[in-house]
Amino acid sequence: AAPARAGRDAERRSVSWLTIDQGTTSTRAILVGEDGRTRLLGAWTHRQSHPGPGLVEHDPEELLTHVAAGLAAGRAAGASVWALANQGESCLGWDAETGAAISPVIVWQDARTGPDCAALAEAAAEVRARAGLPLDPYFSASKLGWILRHIPAARGLLDKGRLRLGTTDAFFRDRLTGRFETDSATASRTSLMDLGTGRWDAELCRLFGVPLTALPAIGPVNGDLGAAGDLTLVASIVDQQAALYGHGCRRPGEAKVTFGTGAFVLSVAGPERPRPGPGPLPTVAWHLAGEAPVYALEGGVYAAAAALDWARGLGLFDDYAELDRLPGDPALARGLAFVPALAGLACPHWDRGARGAWLGLTLETGRADMMQALLEGVAHRTAEVLDAIDAASPLRDPVAVDGGLSRSPGFCRILADTIRRPVRVSAEAERTALGLAMLAAAAEGRVLQPEDAGQRLDPDPARPDLRAAFGRARALSQSRWLDPDAAP
Repeated sequence: AAPARAGRDAERRSVSWLTIDQGTTSTRAILVGEDGRTRLLGAWTHRQSHPGPGLVEHDPEELLTHVAAGLAAGRAAGASVWALANQGESCLGWDAETGAAISPVIVWQDARTGPDCAALAEAAAEVRARAGLPLDPYFSASKLGWILRHIPAARGLLDKGRLRLGTTDAFFRDRLTGRFETDSATASRTSLMDLGTGRWDAELCRLFGVPLTALPAIGPVNGDLGAAGDLTLVASIVDQQAALYGHGCRRPGEAKVTFGTGAFVLSVAGPERPRPGPGPLPTVAWHLAGEAPVYALEGGVYAAAAALDWARGLGLFDDYAELDRLPGDPALARGLAFVPALAGLACPHWDRGARGAWLGLTLETGRADMMQALLEGVAHRTAEVLDAIDAASPLRDPVAVDGGLSRSPGFCRILADTIRRPVRVSAEAERTALGLAMLAAAAEGRVLQPEDAGQRLDPDPARPDLRAAFGRARALSQSRWLDPDAAP
């Protein structure tokens, strides 16, 4: 009996979960052990296509190839189950019979459906009441309707009963597990799901021109979700919701900010559906198998790391270490501001027409000054989102932060001083992977509770509160100064 017991103990010690984070710029395969330690198995970047102004696309087959490469890496590492995080609102169409994509992945950043959303303005209140979301090209519904109207193969497949439409997770799951399904957290990002019932809404589908019959089944975020060969899928969810879960946020008001391509804030709202309002968005945080859904409030900044990558491409800095050697006093206090509305403004303004803006440039302005203003701009936009969420449902301190920018001590100091709240900088950068592993563990009846030895940063009370000054700069980015019909 002793050798058998020792064998079982060794098996328990060796448990690990393969997590695949399919994001906007790359796909990452990360192994998470029972102790919460993460090990990167592989990372694959994919092409970002910009075929026209405001258009952002990915190649579906390239993304699928990278997910499959992650699965192969997980098998080689001895994983038996896997979990998947998806981009959220990015979506596409494909053939149910062959599995072949008939459209590119239309990425969440893509703004091609702005005119379509404007044409539905009279239905904005109804969309918000049902889905909890504003009319914005950010969400999947208008993109899926665009596919049906503009991709010739889509109509033919619909007539034959072979059209499939959905977010990227549904495509991956269909191709890899043979089950055409999505989860309620991802579905809540489409503008097609009734947030109260957790089901596709026939009226929303009619408004956006999306056939309900072409959409995947909606299920929980974890459980037995099908198998990709010998690897069982046990969790699937939006990357931002996975990060919220991975931070251990469970009580209403606990919040995190993930600084990736954009900056995304999520705050736990609890078991009751939040009332839709003009600023932060009610969304499903997670829906565990056999339990009631948990809701969250969400708000985003479209350009965070994307703004840094843009600035680096312009030659404003060479090495990310430079960001920790910027001047001590705020650029905004010196009259220099940057508004990172490079793809418009999300929460709480929801203004796709806003444009990025430098304000207060002089002949003395140097690269370091401009980069300091850029980082402050990202922090101030994050503050606007946090303030809007706090007004709807009070936040608890500290605010947890993760993602690439959180690795910069200089930026984290700017952030704490700007939002005027303590922040907890995660010692583990892979919070999405941890969240996936925790959801996977829960599906197997296990508990994964990794310790977080992150650093707490408190705001400096001596720093000036410049949020009102930034608000004036942000308003100028929304002024439509280039519009010939605008008032002087």
